[in-house]
Amino acid sequence: MRDSLKVIDGDRQTFYGEFVRLGTKRGYKGTEETVLLRSIYDSFGKFITDHLWFNFTKGFEKLNLKEGDKVQFDARVKSYTKGYKGKFARILNPDKAGEKKDFKLSHPTRIIRL
Repeated sequence: MRDSLKVIDGDRQTFYGEFVRLGTKRGYKGTEETVLLRSIYDSFGKFITDHLWFNFTKGFEKLNLKEGDKVQFDARVKSYTKGYKGKFARILNPDKAGEKKDFKLSHPTRIIRL
C-alpha cells in the first residue's frame, strides 16, 4: 500500500516523476495506451512511490516524451481496490485475499516537461 498517499486521500497536489515508457492495457473500448512514470515525488520532495501507470492523455501526448524525461503534473489522490475480480475470483480466492485497498494518482493535468 502507498501509505504516503493514504494521508492525502482526495487532495489534488503537484507531483514529479521520470518518464520510462509507453504501454498498453485492455479497456472497454479496446486497447488503450498508457504511460509509466517512476520515482514519483510530491512538491515538497517527499518520495511517494517507485512507479505509477497513467492513461496516455493529450497532456502526455503533446510533450513527445523520451525515456528519462522529468515530468511535473497535478493529480488527485484516489483509493481503489486492486486484485483479481474476474469470473473465478471467489473460487480462486474465497476469502478475498487477492483484493486489497491501495491508492493512485488520478486525472493528471498541467503536465510539463522539466
